[in-house]
Amino acid sequence: MDPKMNELVLQMLRQQEEPVDLKTLAVLCGDPDKTSFGNALSFLEKRGEIVVSRKTVGLPEVMGCVTAVVTRAAKGFSFARPEHGMTEDLFLHASSSKGALPGDRVLIRHVQESDKGFSGEVSKILERGPRVITGSVERSSEKKGRAFLVPDASFSYTLPIVPGGELKSRWGDKVKASVYYDEKERRVYARVIKIYGRSDSARICADAIIDSYHIPVAFPVPVKHEAALAAASVIGPKEMEGREDLTNEPIFTIDGADAKDLDDAISVRRLPTGWELGVHIADVSHYVTKGSKLDEEAQQRGTSVYFADRVIPMLPVEISNGCCSLNEGTKKLTFSAIMRLDAKGALVDYRFVKSVIISKVRGVYSEVNQLLDGTAGEELKEKYAPVLEELSEAQALAQVLKKASHQRGELEIESDELRFVLDENGVCIGVSPRERGEAEELIEQFMIKANEAAALYAKSAGIPFVYRVHESPDPEKLHSLAELASSCGLNSRRITEGVHQTDLAALIEQASSTPYARLISTEVLRTMAKARYDARPLGHFGLSLSDYCHFTSPIRRYPDTSIHRILTDLVSGVPVDVIKSRYEEFASFSAKLSSEFELRAVKAERDTEKCYAAEYMSRFIGEQYTGVVSGVTNRGIFVLLSNGIEGFVDLLSAEGSCFEYDGKVTTVDSLTGKKFAIGDAVCIEMASANISAGQIDFVLAEPKQEEA
Repeated sequence: MDPKMNELVLQMLRQQEEPVDLKTLAVLCGDPDKTSFGNALSFLEKRGEIVVSRKTVGLPEVMGCVTAVVTRAAKGFSFARPEHGMTEDLFLHASSSKGALPGDRVLIRHVQESDKGFSGEVSKILERGPRVITGSVERSSEKKGRAFLVPDASFSYTLPIVPGGELKSRWGDKVKASVYYDEKERRVYARVIKIYGRSDSARICADAIIDSYHIPVAFPVPVKHEAALAAASVIGPKEMEGREDLTNEPIFTIDGADAKDLDDAISVRRLPTGWELGVHIADVSHYVTKGSKLDEEAQQRGTSVYFADRVIPMLPVEISNGCCSLNEGTKKLTFSAIMRLDAKGALVDYRFVKSVIISKVRGVYSEVNQLLDGTAGEELKEKYAPVLEELSEAQALAQVLKKASHQRGELEIESDELRFVLDENGVCIGVSPRERGEAEELIEQFMIKANEAAALYAKSAGIPFVYRVHESPDPEKLHSLAELASSCGLNSRRITEGVHQTDLAALIEQASSTPYARLISTEVLRTMAKARYDARPLGHFGLSLSDYCHFTSPIRRYPDTSIHRILTDLVSGVPVDVIKSRYEEFASFSAKLSSEFELRAVKAERDTEKCYAAEYMSRFIGEQYTGVVSGVTNRGIFVLLSNGIEGFVDLLSAEGSCFEYDGKVTTVDSLTGKKFAIGDAVCIEMASANISAGQIDFVLAEPKQEEA
């Protein structure tokens, strides 16, 4: 394969508005060697980057084709998501899908639009997906009935398990299965390849989700060995060399009560013109060195992943909970951002130094919140006595920073994060919205400021870096948001292309006192691009900052570890040209990899949360609740309960009704005139909970009359 010839062919074809014959293309490419030219055509055609039809060739879009990935399948049809250009999924009839299954990358031809959307035909399967899914096993009602797989996702129908392909699975087991398309019978079959346990256990379902996302759980022996050696090392004169000694400073940590990986500490003191803020981060790069087994493993994990019953750490506990955890009263190596801020919270100056600290207090959010709101007792005041003055200044500074962030347009998106309570067997027995107090917001503001300073430091030095970026909203999505806001009775005049953060923040604030608060907050979030990592300083739209990165959590995020390594060279006096040669490729590599693994972690965490929510609600089948309509679709309504759990009411299956959706916030029964709109209070009954699929279903109910 000749990469240069591949690129030359693509370059020539990009200049053509119509298909060209093979001879003409060869001339355009300078009459290359026939073997090299033919290999390039074969390679690019196989990848779906070009389409060869008889004696003509062109890019897929020129040839009227689209490359896409099949996302889901139902009986008789499936849907595929285009990779470029089109934003809508394509409908594929089973007779024209060539047996393509979810996950397969395909080339689609004859794309056409109708009232029901876009459709097409599969020309060829370019690349097969993993064809491995998870689900639960069921059997037919007949004696020794045949086994079937009920997939968790991708397939909306049960798949027959090939005879003898059940392993030792029983009815109700959560399993992993391989799937394949039988061309002769024209149907999909499954074969069980792993049994997790009972599918009515959220903990077991979490095991399957972790496995399906290929999240590594156990650390290899060489990695554990390196971690043990690092944890056993002591901080002696050699480790102190070149570091700023901050061991006598009133530095402290604030984290959740159950946190064990304490990777950030703070110090605050008042200055005549403002404050000095110190953010002291565990010096992970001292222990996790470039090219080490620890570093290679951290790269392949990208981030720690948090579930209701466990944490899968990016680094072994000897590092994350041991030598790099800023435990109270122990000497720790840190990387400190020392910042000077004026009376309005603006960053006046900053410096980054390798340091050593001793945390004076192990702060806890709930305790600090009591100190900040004046409800703390004498016992708490005594515990925090070494840093009470600093805590008071921290509160004052955080309030100033909060006001400044609001003025510049930082978007305060309403969080839907839930807190799960499990019993000793790992069963969910409680769910509630996760609350954030003043202490949580204080730490968040300080970390944002340190992250901003780190990005400014790297950008001003002109060195390769890993930035946290969040690009401007897509114009089409902004138009849809404006239409939705108008239908909710909100002023959306300023929600247009080139919208400023303050305009979106104003819309969120405008909706905050209406039933549409959660909807608008969610839609604003969907309108914006997903935050990711990039080697270019593209800015952070959501925070309304031109320069931003992730510096403050190297224990649990690889991009933070990456930039600690780069900044270590900078503060150590390594010449900029040397830093560029060392990290130019690494920065791009780390940004791409970190973005992929972050997305993997987020999806896995959300999927498991749905399973735990369903497990909790399965205890209340038949119970009635009053909830709020949180979403409307063409099939029914989503209802949000006070505990933060959301379920679905299928209105299409309701007898004696004919609901019609307005495409925005309301659905109306054309027979009775009854309607449901977002924000309406509604009485529902808990109907069913599918723990394996993480699905909760409600039915409409009439409020029960209390007995006299």
